[in-house]
Amino acid sequence: MGFIKAFSGALGGTFADQWKDFYVPRADVPGTAAVFQAVPQSQNNGRGENWKGNENIISNGSKMVVPEGTALITLQDGQITGIIAEPGGYEFKSDDPNSQSMFAGDGIFGQTIKSTWEKVKFGGQPGSQQLAFYVNLKEIPNNKFGTQSEIYWDDAFFGTQVGAITRGTYTLKIVDPLLFVKNFVPAKYLQPNAPIFDFADMDNDAGNQLFNEVVGTLSAAFSNYTNDPSKGNRMSKIQGDQIGFAQAMAQAVEDAYQWKTNRGLEIVKTAILSIEYDEDTKELMKDVKKADALSGARGNSFMQQSVARGMQAAGENGGGSGMAFMGMGMNAAGGMMGGMQQPNTQSSYQPAFGQQPAQEVNQSQPNQPAGQDPMTVLTEKKKLLDAGLITQEDYDKIKAQLLGI
Repeated sequence: MGFIKAFSGALGGTFADQWKDFYVPRADVPGTAAVFQAVPQSQNNGRGENWKGNENIISNGSKMVVPEGTALITLQDGQITGIIAEPGGYEFKSDDPNSQSMFAGDGIFGQTIKSTWEKVKFGGQPGSQQLAFYVNLKEIPNNKFGTQSEIYWDDAFFGTQVGAITRGTYTLKIVDPLLFVKNFVPAKYLQPNAPIFDFADMDNDAGNQLFNEVVGTLSAAFSNYTNDPSKGNRMSKIQGDQIGFAQAMAQAVEDAYQWKTNRGLEIVKTAILSIEYDEDTKELMKDVKKADALSGARGNSFMQQSVARGMQAAGENGGGSGMAFMGMGMNAAGGMMGGMQQPNTQSSYQPAFGQQPAQEVNQSQPNQPAGQDPMTVLTEKKKLLDAGLITQEDYDKIKAQLLGI
């Protein structure tokens, strides 16, 4: 009992056109459907080769069409009796010794089905009830995930726990239709005149279970991604990396619920629609942005621009005090940039103010050369005070000395 391959590929050609009665997928199947019953298409009013056709019975000589992107599974008394995962046309033969119970296709996918077939095959007797169901082998879109409250995970880049509320969608693929039908699809979807097993159906308890399992493993999925050195440990990349995060999510559900090994299911792609980080995480991200902006060549560029602005301001003030400020700013900038380029020292910022040239130090002393106008000296010292180059105490001493207070 099994199938004889009549032709490969889509239904067409002279030979295929001779088929007037054959089984095809039902017409109302949405893209989110996973399992749906094969229905007879009788164009010849019963005069085709389905000569014993009865409802819910696949009789000897029945023709079966398997479209691209589907597998066809036959069941007898609730047991799997055959599978076809190659597109084409087939005839069901209950008495032909050359008939086969399995057409698995080529490549890794075919080998997977062959391996599973040896574990689940069932050899029934002709004449009992036969049913045929199609299994969707394409990516099944629009499977949603989301959280109502924050989820938390340990983040390698921040070196602490972070949290977020997130929502998005993912695509599923049935990579082993035998495991999927045998171990996951509820019995009510494998009965005569069964409803379509649709992941988008809100009344589909099995589909709802998958949603809950994905939500339950989101923390692990984010952890898998952000702690993967190949991803740079940066969660900011997640929204633009639909394949990478899908792999992290697939690993999380596999570790927790064995989606692939027990159910023949795999997550292929993801689309994260939003991530709302908690307040602590937002503050961490702000600090990281600042650190990124002040690191490496970009940080040096910022410092050089800052020094240039300081030199320009000092020059506009004029006089010796301006030149003294310029010299001080250059030394300070040198110390700051030197500290930034040495991340392993105890302090990344070591001001050079304690190492001023003797000439600059003397400018902050209260003794002044005779013959200078007191107002000019006080004006210069006030500029030094405002620049933070002398203390208020120094300024007061100079003021008292010049004014004879």
